[in-house]
Amino acid sequence: MRKIISLFFIFLIGSTFLISTTYASWAYAFVVYDGNIYIISEAHIEPKQIGKKIGKVTKYSDIEGTYSGNFSNQFPKGTEYYEIKGITTKEAIAIKESKGSFIKAKYDGKYAGFDESDHKKYIAKKLSLYFFVIILFFGSIYLFNKRRRKK
Repeated sequence: MRKIISLFFIFLIGSTFLISTTYASWAYAFVVYDGNIYIISEAHIEPKQIGKKIGKVTKYSDIEGTYSGNFSNQFPKGTEYYEIKGITTKEAIAIKESKGSFIKAKYDGKYAGFDESDHKKYIAKKLSLYFFVIILFFGSIYLFNKRRRKK
């Protein structure tokens, strides 16, 4: 019985390493707005240059990955995005750092993230792999016990 319990824990630890995700840090600070990525600059924008509010951060993550919606690896959830007067959103947007303080984020192209259905497929793939490992483990235990009983 001790061998089975030991085998179970070894198998469980091994499957955890197999399924776990590798994390890395982002290469630069950015925000995503309306499917576009904007790199955070060090340029501050005067409050009189700020236009209307166009959105806000809906998800924050400091772990590299792909996320949907308006997210950032620099600013917390709820941080607001604004237009900059005289500049299109295809050039830059303003990010509210604090009351009366805004920083410029420069347009860098379309964000190569994925939508919610892709995320669901990713989760389903991970879960199916996990269940496969569990079924394989219990099948091994069953065959081991069956062979042991024949002796």
